[in-house]
Amino acid sequence: MYYQHRKHMAQQTIDLRISPSDETIRLGPLGVRFLITGENSSGSIAAFELIVPGARRLAAPAHSHDHYEETIYGIEGVLTWTVDGKLIDVGPGQALCIPRGAIHRFDNNAIPDVKALCVITPAAIGPQYFRESAEVINATAGGPPDRAKLAEIMLRHGLTPAPPAGGF
Repeated sequence: MYYQHRKHMAQQTIDLRISPSDETIRLGPLGVRFLITGENSSGSIAAFELIVPGARRLAAPAHSHDHYEETIYGIEGVLTWTVDGKLIDVGPGQALCIPRGAIHRFDNNAIPDVKALCVITPAAIGPQYFRESAEVINATAGGPPDRAKLAEIMLRHGLTPAPPAGGF
């Protein structure tokens, strides 16, 4: 039995690559670059680098997700997360795990740019969610994005937008 299992494993081909995406997805001034996607991890994890310029906030509505945790690790600068109404600063070397169902959003309240690593377990979303959201956000030329369109994209990708009071 063990031999058959090892033989089956040897026949599978795995596409092992460093940083599967050279693409940086631009959501207005924010940048997202995937380092690991669900396709590269058998669905167990997705990881992306998030760049937030100084004095910027998330253009999409606050949201929650019921099917995965999101862990944020600070690399540069301080990103202020609002999680279920509580403000939490995440700076270099600090980590925050956002549990399933928690309503959250982020803001860069300082001047320096922020770089953070975001890890999704299991890998319930990937680059396509951010590409679709970018189309809506970038179509506004700096104005507020179409909340209904963003909500539709979010729901299709397993995110639940918060009511407007939890908002933009």
